[in-house]
Amino acid sequence: MKNIILIGMPGCGKSTVGVVLAKTLGYQFLDSDLVIQEQENKLLCDIIEQEGLEQFTKIENRINAAINVQKTVIATGGSVIYGTQAMQHFKEIGVVIYLQLPYEEIQNRLGDLAKRGVAIQKGQTLRELYDERVPLYEKYADIIVPENGMTISATALYIKDQFEKF
Repeated sequence: MKNIILIGMPGCGKSTVGVVLAKTLGYQFLDSDLVIQEQENKLLCDIIEQEGLEQFTKIENRINAAINVQKTVIATGGSVIYGTQAMQHFKEIGVVIYLQLPYEEIQNRLGDLAKRGVAIQKGQTLRELYDERVPLYEKYADIIVPENGMTISATALYIKDQFEKF
């Protein structure tokens, strides 16, 4: 069985939906941001602050490209789509699912971007980041989940249904 890789903006529910989906499918759950933190022995926000955004992206790409699991729901960081090697690897080992939410909903859900470890350029607005990333999420997605207005369990069931058809 292939893995399920969840991509999308920070705050779209990748980790929350991923846990519920893994339980529903009898899969393992892996949060790739936690793997990065564990391997680097630092919080994401500290890696970004100390190493810089470009180096963080390289670290994220390297670690994600090396994830080797089966029957696992993988919740990725929102910036995973900048790593070509990581995304090619994920396309090979699973089905990539984009959790799509409108900008306004993302804005409502997010708090302090720096404390969340969001990979954003200095001076870049959340809107600019959203507009930059959406085409990349759509490019890599095998399945797009329009989750606006859906509950966590409804989103998980929708993904399960789409995944079984894939």
